[in-house]
Amino acid sequence: MEPFRRVSGPAAHLDRSDVDTDQIIPKQFLKRIERTGFGEFLFHDWRDEDFYTLHDPEYRGAEILITGHNFGCGSSREHAPWALEDHGFRVIVAPSFADIFHTNCTKIGLLPVVLPEAQVRHLRNHAQDSPGAEVVVDLEELVVVAPDGEVFAFEVERTVRERLLNGWDDISITLNEEELIRRYEATRERHGPSTLGFAS
Repeated sequence: MEPFRRVSGPAAHLDRSDVDTDQIIPKQFLKRIERTGFGEFLFHDWRDEDFYTLHDPEYRGAEILITGHNFGCGSSREHAPWALEDHGFRVIVAPSFADIFHTNCTKIGLLPVVLPEAQVRHLRNHAQDSPGAEVVVDLEELVVVAPDGEVFAFEVERTVRERLLNGWDDISITLNEEELIRRYEATRERHGPSTLGFAS
């Protein structure tokens, strides 16, 4: 996955709380075996609703989504963060996230930012009233900068931040210990074939 450092640009807004994963990507679109191709079905069942603005021209291409409490609740399907990422989002800002959804986001390089409700509302109001206004999310400095210059600090678990800054997924983290793994595989007592491709 790509390293995440800083995203700046317009933010889209979805003024809804308790958005579950079936609303993010409905079940009928979960038949693909790849991780891509889900973005076109993001929030499919909401596209004709008055509150849905993501298809408005001023929000197309936004990499930041501002939304409500408990985002990503419901089933633990990984397809929900895949769909958000495939649509083009790199950051989701909300007062809270469902735990499994939060973890699934960080595993693919999608940054969930938790801010107090008043700060989220401040950002959402800017996104709604001034479409196209720039929001900055800086993972190195751990701040969100609103269009009016207000700066909001956020926290990310140290190991998660390290993963995102370096672009490490689970496989990358394992490969970082490749030399230790090779030494262990070369010296351990074994009763079966070697996984290293050479005889012990």
